[in-house]
Amino acid sequence: MISKDYIVTSTEGIHARPATKLARLAKEYRSYISLKKGDRVVKLNSMLNILTIGAKNGDTITIVVEGEDELLAFAAIDQFLTEELKNH
Repeated sequence: MISKDYIVTSTEGIHARPATKLARLAKEYRSYISLKKGDRVVKLNSMLNILTIGAKNGDTITIVVEGEDELLAFAAIDQFLTEELKNH
């Protein structure tokens, strides 16, 4: 299992466009990938799940990846959250 905290740096937070990309990315892997903010935890396989978290600029979120391809999945999610999300 791999877990890492992130601070949302996108000025608009995680809105529909990046949530859709994140869900599509998560579906490429067999590992169970979840997103946590505060007490809420959702599976990272649906744009709507991601949007229900309501992650805004400055919020801390946690990604948890567990499964057979967790290293690959984590690397892809990490790259998205640290590089691509700030451009949305």
